Amino acid sequence: MTAPATSFWRIAGMTYLQYANRAAGSVRAGLKEPLKSKLAAQGQFSYKVSSWTNGEQSPKIEIDTLDKAGKAV
Repeated sequence: MTAPATSFWRIAGMTYLQYANRAAGSVRAGLKEPLKSKLAAQGQFSYKVSSWTNGEQSPKIEIDTLDKAGKAV
């Protein structure tokens, strides 16, 4: 009997999400114009978030980077 197959990203100690993000980054880095700038524009995002305390809403904070998303609430 053979050992079960293990994905190489697991062997490397990565999660699937880390692997997928690195693979997507490699593909984006290898693209030529105009596709490169088109995909860069699609990757931009923006949203607003606020929290509620004692039934009152705090001022909305605009989130436009992943760094801000982790610290918003």
